Amino acid sequence: MPTYVLMTKLGPDLAKEMKHRREIGREWRKRVRELCPSIKFVAHYALLGAYDFLDIFEASNEEEAALVSMVSRSAGAVSAESWTAIPYAKFLELSEKV
Repeated sequence: MPTYVLMTKLGPDLAKEMKHRREIGREWRKRVRELCPSIKFVAHYALLGAYDFLDIFEASNEEEAALVSMVSRSAGAVSAESWTAIPYAKFLELSEKV
């Protein structure tokens, strides 16, 4: 399955609710699983920078990856971007064709 990276920035209201972050995260993940049962989460990181969270996940296609972003936006994120991630070895193979 293709790999995607989700970059999420919380809205101001959610950023004020850090003590409830665990429950908010559980609800978000539950909603993602309901809409996209084949999604496989690989890693989840909290960040201290322009984005608040980075998730690495596998999805069947770009539509599923888009749904993950949409769930984040509907839950109060001001920004949620799903990016395609290409394994570096595959990237090198592709670069040799250029």
